[in-house]
Amino acid sequence: MDLSFEQQVDALARRRLGTTGVEALETLTAGANKGTWAFRADGQGFILQRQAPSGAPDPDAGPDDWVPHLDGTEEFKVMLAAQAADVPVPHVRHILVEEDGLGEGAVTERVEGETIPARVLRQPELVEARKRMAGQCGRILAQIHRVPTGQLGFLRHFDAAETLALFERTLDRVGLPLPPLELALRWARERLPRQARTTLVHGDFRTGNFIVGPEGIRAVLDWEIAHVGDPMEDLGYLCMRTWRFGGAGAVGGFGAREDLYAAYEKASGLAVDPEAARFWEVAGAMRWALGCVRRAHAWRHQQGRKLEFAAVGRRIEEPVYDLLNVIEGLD
Repeated sequence: MDLSFEQQVDALARRRLGTTGVEALETLTAGANKGTWAFRADGQGFILQRQAPSGAPDPDAGPDDWVPHLDGTEEFKVMLAAQAADVPVPHVRHILVEEDGLGEGAVTERVEGETIPARVLRQPELVEARKRMAGQCGRILAQIHRVPTGQLGFLRHFDAAETLALFERTLDRVGLPLPPLELALRWARERLPRQARTTLVHGDFRTGNFIVGPEGIRAVLDWEIAHVGDPMEDLGYLCMRTWRFGGAGAVGGFGAREDLYAAYEKASGLAVDPEAARFWEVAGAMRWALGCVRRAHAWRHQQGRKLEFAAVGRRIEEPVYDLLNVIEGLD
């Protein structure tokens, strides 16, 4: 007899978490990459995340191309390593296995707080948090960049040159005339960071992937594109205009680069190279622009044609405008 989803989650909580059962199971998101549910068991809050089905084939993907996308088991192994290094992440309680019958994913303890960027940047009760968050980001990134990767052999390596080569292959495969991205590639090749360190890189460290309370950042989410590379990538990506969501601060819409850099340097004991961070800000905008193109192409091959994919595809003008401004030094 097949169990319902609710029964499967209840059995999971009893068997893996040692609880007496599940209550208040609710769907939080059903996104393109993950499904997320919240539930309570024995008075404690938990989050279940499952990898979404792959859906339509990506017509622009090659066997070794695009950003590193971890599967639903690997992502949580990275989170466990970050957790062991005192990075603020939701505590991972169980990584799903085949016997659970729920696919790839994990159960974490629920961390209360706000994640929606518009609310993080505008809610009056978070005004003091916003004053602290640039410094907190610097300290958290220093922690992330110290996480040992020896037990994370599945992580892909992307330095600056490898990243640009990947973008070029993707742009060629898209087959559309996109002169701003060709210009950005040329600009970036002339400014490759030299003698970069190699560390764990979160890859998507930005507003929207933080759980925020009145005291500031409580946890960092969405580790699915973590990889090994230049730590300046995380600092530059955080400062992209796209991730400011209309906020005035260059850092995530809430803070100043100077505060981010100073906190990072103090926590890591290493100097920030502003030009390297700027390089990665442009690279981040290129990644987002190519992601928009790929979403639009994928939409054309979908049977159900998800509106989300079409909507993302239409946003390519935003990262193109942003990267041109950064190249011109207007930001």
